[in-house]
Amino acid sequence: MPIRALLIDDDAKLASLLSAYLAPHEVVLAHAPDGVHGLRALGAGGVDLVVLDIMMPGMDGLEVLRRIRLQSAVPVVMLTARGDETDRVVGLELGADDYLSKPVYPRELLARIRAVLRRTSPPNTSRKLVIADLEIDPGARTAQIGDRQLALTALEFDLLLALAERAGRVVPRDALWDAAGRADTVVSDRTVDVHVSHLRAKLGDDAKDPARLKTVRGAGYVLVREPG
Repeated sequence: MPIRALLIDDDAKLASLLSAYLAPHEVVLAHAPDGVHGLRALGAGGVDLVVLDIMMPGMDGLEVLRRIRLQSAVPVVMLTARGDETDRVVGLELGADDYLSKPVYPRELLARIRAVLRRTSPPNTSRKLVIADLEIDPGARTAQIGDRQLALTALEFDLLLALAERAGRVVPRDALWDAAGRADTVVSDRTVDVHVSHLRAKLGDDAKDPARLKTVRGAGYVLVREPG
């Protein structure tokens, strides 16, 4: 079955180029020229993945992403022409699944689309991970502490799952990013630290001592098996 992708970008020439390249690779690309039309197209259904430009007139891509996440968990690949890593941090924190810098090379975009869909598709397993009172369901992509469901972004869930699969062991910062399935996305140490910090807050560690997710100075991070 073809992948149904939605490109939200004001560049009509880019949309035509990508559509022509992706079609023979079983990716049907619909195009929305701005955020308003993009949200409307997404709301109509039938979209497997969104490719979203950050730099658009009117409603920018980050605001579009924020609104998408209020209504849908559809995978989103961000496009940015900016060199400022802040956009990448904010986009990933708002729930983007990956990003790609412009100019966009169709072959690379195809690879990213396939990688994101593989990563976000539920695995064929019912195995749950239980670490103390933390329970993670990889198939449903959910996590909870006791009866409290954690509201995690796609990236936060992948980071938590990577740590849980290695619970009790220190995971180096760069190895953690790779283990979370982001090996093809280059980011700085600061970016990893920011997302781990947000994950720690959602785990409740900011108000809890001892913490369940610890930083080992100069080494990495560890999800402890028995907090306290």
